[in-house]
Amino acid sequence: MSSGLWITFEGGDGSGKTTQARLLQEWFEGTGRTVVRTREPGGTEVGDLIRDIVLHHRGDIAPRAEALLYAADRAHHVATHVRPALERGEVVIQDRYLDSSVAYQGAGRVLDAGEIRDLSLWAADGALPDVTVLLDLDPAAARARLDAADKPFDRLEAEKADFHTRVRDAFLELAAAEPQRFLVLDATLSIDELSSAIRDRIAPLV
Repeated sequence: MSSGLWITFEGGDGSGKTTQARLLQEWFEGTGRTVVRTREPGGTEVGDLIRDIVLHHRGDIAPRAEALLYAADRAHHVATHVRPALERGEVVIQDRYLDSSVAYQGAGRVLDAGEIRDLSLWAADGALPDVTVLLDLDPAAARARLDAADKPFDRLEAEKADFHTRVRDAFLELAAAEPQRFLVLDATLSIDELSSAIRDRIAPLV
């Protein structure tokens, strides 16, 4: 797409994406690169409004409507935030992208995964990251981590165990289908072990 580098983090809630994204940002900045940290949904003013709807709205949202809201956020986010940063030659480190929609809205909400992926690719004009780090964690272990954090659950975190099992399985299927893009790591490894493995995967691209 450009001279920049785009890395996304995927996985269930509680898998450690935020911690690893922060450590990767610090590593890149230590090499002198400019880093843009962002997330979906969110990352822009429009995205933050959509984030509030999809994660914190009280009451039901029809599954297809939810998928369309995520796609709308993605279209705006990539066009106004991600692409410009990459064109400037910067490093974009992003918490969640279209793989989350395929996993959560496709598998989790039992919609057609292919349709969800196609919708996301259309919204983002075909943009895909250079590397996607999948932090894989058993849903029961993830729930224990979230419980220990003692914070209110958002709409997706509050879903039942079978929902999160479908999500995890979908992430692993996506990674198996695109091994050249995905780095799959056991999220029960130590923070240092995970960060080292991530740097080893990304270093040749820098």
